[in-house]
Amino acid sequence: MFGTNVGDSIMSDIEQLSHITLICKNIDKTGEFLKKIFGAIEYYSTEEIIFSVSKEKFFKMGGIWVVVMEGDPVAKTYNHIAFQVDATKFVWLRAEIEKLGLNILEGRKRKAEEGESLYFYDYDNHLFELHSGSLDERIKHYKMCDSLSKL
Repeated sequence: MFGTNVGDSIMSDIEQLSHITLICKNIDKTGEFLKKIFGAIEYYSTEEIIFSVSKEKFFKMGGIWVVVMEGDPVAKTYNHIAFQVDATKFVWLRAEIEKLGLNILEGRKRKAEEGESLYFYDYDNHLFELHSGSLDERIKHYKMCDSLSKL
C-alpha cells in the first residue's frame, strides 16, 4: 500500500503500480526511444491484432510494465513520469536524448539536496524526468527549509 494515510479512500487496497500506458503516433519509433533512453525490454507486440483499442507493445523498464498504444499525440503539459537515475549518468543521457532530437526543457533552479533533474518531451508530447534524488531526500530538504522559515 502507498503511504500510511489512506483515510476514506476506496482504493486502500493498492499494492503497487500496475502499469503505465502511453498513447503514441508511431509505437515502433516510441519503442526504440524507450529502449535507447530507458533500457526498456520489449516483451510483446500485438502487431496488427487489436485486443484493446489499438495496436500495442509491452515493455519492462526498471521493473515497471509500460504499454505503448497507437493513437493521436497528447497536448504538452507538466504531467510527467519521473525515473530515478544516477547523477553521474546525466551528461551521457542528455547527449543521447539530444541525438534523438527530443525537446529538452530548462529545469527549475534547485538546491543540491533536491537532486538533479532532466526534463524532456518524447515524440508524442509525453513529459519525462530523469531525477537523481529520492522521496526521502526531498521531504527531508523541504522540512528543513520549512523549519528555517519559521525562525
